[in-house]
Amino acid sequence: MRIRATVAAVSGALALSALALPSAAQADGAHGSTGSSTAQLARAAQSAAAPTGAKSGARSAASADEPGPLDLTFSKFTVNGGKPLVVGTTYTKRVPTTFTVTHAANVDIFAEDFMLEVGLYRGSFDNPANEFYGDDTPVCKKVSATVATCKGNIAVYPEFDLFGNADATKWKAVGYAVALNGQDPEDVDPGDIGFVVQDNLGTTLVQRASKQTVNASPEPVKKGGTITVTGWLSRANWDDYKYHGYTSQSVKLQFRKKGSSTYTTVKTVRTNNKGDAKTTVKATVDGYWRYSFAGTSTTPAATATGDYVDVK
Repeated sequence: MRIRATVAAVSGALALSALALPSAAQADGAHGSTGSSTAQLARAAQSAAAPTGAKSGARSAASADEPGPLDLTFSKFTVNGGKPLVVGTTYTKRVPTTFTVTHAANVDIFAEDFMLEVGLYRGSFDNPANEFYGDDTPVCKKVSATVATCKGNIAVYPEFDLFGNADATKWKAVGYAVALNGQDPEDVDPGDIGFVVQDNLGTTLVQRASKQTVNASPEPVKKGGTITVTGWLSRANWDDYKYHGYTSQSVKLQFRKKGSSTYTTVKTVRTNNKGDAKTTVKATVDGYWRYSFAGTSTTPAATATGDYVDVK
């Protein structure tokens, strides 16, 4: 289980027993679950350094082995290749992150006691409503003496990380770096570590996963007869971790003639108060019927697999 970062201000020592502190350069595929511990340490160090601590990496930094803001910045951040993060109700959702780290030559990001992480949050920076981190330690590749490119992930465990449907919104990205400066990881004084807390790396949408079904009947049907096409549009509900009907939404009824690879829109239908769609059409030729939902800011597009109807 990951430890959620909730520290706003910390004084004295922090115990990090049972938390691994692998280098950012560790082998690809290793599991660290260190994201929230890095954030916790960096925020605590920032509070300890107040009023000199800043949310962005300060260039007026002390040397690498001294406490205070490090001469390091994050840039070129991406999450999930620029696509929204779509989360369901049960399975863990992991998406990749990439970012570049630029640092002073005397800041060793590959040291065993150096920690890097990027995370997502919604709400205000000082009092976030929720936060997501990765469950793998970022892996960095040296580009030059002062630049490295890194890959990590964001992992969302629905029943642990989601606080409700309000999480379906725009999230911001933040970067953290911590240099323990040789301290015992089980007894860390935030005032004696190097840190970076850099806000506004980018944004992404977090969306509630959606599903669209279809059923066209009867099968087969006489030419000129009536085909009834029903379907259900649903989306993840993060209050009870079940799928509920998505009401009052427009869905397109589409048809693909047998032997063709292209669907055309026949009409638009609106879902009822249970998420159901229903309409009728005349049977003319053999083919496939489906409903297609275009999506909203909180819910991604969903298209049913075509249901074949044989016209006699």
